[in-house]
Amino acid sequence: MKNNIRILFILLLAPTIALATVGVHLAPDTYYTAKAPSRVFSSPDSLMPIRVGAERTELYFPLMEGKRVAVCGNHTSIVQQTHLVDTLLSAGFRVTKIFCPEHGFRGEAEAGAKIQSSVDSRTGIPIISLYGSNKKPTAEQMRNLDLVIFDIQDVGCRFYTYISTLHYVMEAAAENHVDVIILDRPNPNGYFVDGPVLDTNYRSFVGMHRVPIVHGMTIGEYGNMVNEEGWLKNHIHCALTVIPMQNYTHTRRYSLPIAPSPNLQSDEAIYLYPSLCLFEGTDISIGRGTPTPFQVFGHPLLQTGNYYFTPNPIKGVSENPPQKGKTCRGFDLTDIAKEMKDSANSFNLNFLLTAYKNFPNPESFFTNSNFFDKLAGNATLREQITSGKGELEIRRSWQPALRQFKKLRKKYLLYPDFE
Repeated sequence: MKNNIRILFILLLAPTIALATVGVHLAPDTYYTAKAPSRVFSSPDSLMPIRVGAERTELYFPLMEGKRVAVCGNHTSIVQQTHLVDTLLSAGFRVTKIFCPEHGFRGEAEAGAKIQSSVDSRTGIPIISLYGSNKKPTAEQMRNLDLVIFDIQDVGCRFYTYISTLHYVMEAAAENHVDVIILDRPNPNGYFVDGPVLDTNYRSFVGMHRVPIVHGMTIGEYGNMVNEEGWLKNHIHCALTVIPMQNYTHTRRYSLPIAPSPNLQSDEAIYLYPSLCLFEGTDISIGRGTPTPFQVFGHPLLQTGNYYFTPNPIKGVSENPPQKGKTCRGFDLTDIAKEMKDSANSFNLNFLLTAYKNFPNPESFFTNSNFFDKLAGNATLREQITSGKGELEIRRSWQPALRQFKKLRKKYLLYPDFE
């Protein structure tokens, strides 16, 4: 293992796991350093509450002693009921800067909104926006730092930009000899892997790595993979420490206590997000400007569906939604999403195929084909749809790359998997 890489793995206080007739017991709260992450086993059926990385202060507080600290976080960076920044300040640590991702530090900006750097009114600490023209911290912004604590709730999709922010934070930290600690959190879509794998010719902020749309990893596992696979610029390595959770497995469903962004307001929206986000490159509305964003889809001219909705501006959530003020015909997927919670979820391609087949002007369906291709991670999916290919044929084309990714993914899992 490279000398400048430290990955902290905690063997959880876990119940016995039966391997044939042999019982295997894990030592409580011991940790070690290793290049290839070891699996952390606990009972998939355990009812013990999940303890997120941010709550395990006994593990990362000792690593912060005497260091100048920046927090990369947002409104989801909560330790029990207190914000991480306030928790660290109360414990006497020197938090000198805050980095914030898309949607801002308090999580109040809609998708794509320009985020300005500012000062946190509660603490007086400078906030540096990592969205817009300044996605990667500059050398000046990293100056006088010893450590960055990264604590943001992710939802497990390639195009959800928090993992892109993580990439750039790790890259800047590596270039400027600053350590990074990721405080791990559950992935609400962490119980399956699906969708096309990114063609790196379509690399962008909504898809930076050769992973499928649904990667099935926590943000800590993902950070380890980015680091160890040499995906940072010039294959540089970050001095990375992951503080894992207790009692989490990839088979457990997790209801997020805080909405991770303004338009993901429910469990149902989060389950549907991987399938519906591709509509952002089309003329179809996915309910922005309604009480149920990412739970419906429709269009004023759609020739199928038994559900009607009218998008209207909602301040701080969706101020100029697609199809604003127009009555859209389509589908309410809320009940389907509820079923996803109790089943083996998947990336649902039929929503997109149904909308395209029932759109009266196919040539104007993909209003932003370039953005659609970036979300899909290739131009092939759009071409398959427009040429009339069916779901099974399209899915078969994903399988070789998906099999390769699943094999890679297993190297970096910190928690029991669903396979």
